[in-house]
Amino acid sequence: MRIRYKPWARPELEASKFYIDNPQDYKQKWKTLYKNEAPFHIELGCGKGSFIANLAVKNEKINYLAVDLVDAMLGLAKRNIESTYKENKKEIENVYLTRHDIERIFLILDKEDKVERIYINFCNPWPRGKHHKKRLTHTRQLEKYKEILVEGGEVYFKTDDDGLFNDSLIYFKESGFEIEKYTYDLESEPNFWENIQTEHEKMFTEQGIKIKALIAKKCQ
Repeated sequence: MRIRYKPWARPELEASKFYIDNPQDYKQKWKTLYKNEAPFHIELGCGKGSFIANLAVKNEKINYLAVDLVDAMLGLAKRNIESTYKENKKEIENVYLTRHDIERIFLILDKEDKVERIYINFCNPWPRGKHHKKRLTHTRQLEKYKEILVEGGEVYFKTDDDGLFNDSLIYFKESGFEIEKYTYDLESEPNFWENIQTEHEKMFTEQGIKIKALIAKKCQ
């Protein structure tokens, strides 16, 4: 999703206590940032941050890292997190933001970081065949995620795009993941998981577009 340049974003991020501008320096050391020892979950492509803000504030006993490549997005995510925690009268202690190219996630994370869950929400579907390798759920990306996930670690994925979802079901199987459950209509399955709607999700649902979702587990 394209977003206008926001001149305030970079200065605000650099001044933020929960933004990391040098993520490569924390490879194998992410747990040292957090106040408490806790399971470590990440969101790849956090966008404006409404999802991670609402997820993290509800789950204080989990540590979160949200990754995006665009300063403007991360700036909005920062503000969303601050607003959400303020509304809930909580201190921001279990979530960090960082800027990095997700295709090179292995440069900032590895198995020593013990990632237990990865969230991927409404990523670019890259519909043209020649661009499929850019998909965050493509086989070549999933192989990278396997290197940072613990055994039994999971990927939570949702999208509005039928083509991307159907192809992703194949990608996960090709990569040796076990698909624990999936749905072509998330809204009709309230017990599928504890769902937190993103801005995109609300928009698509209002338009009558069904949300597709899956949970895949890393196997030995």
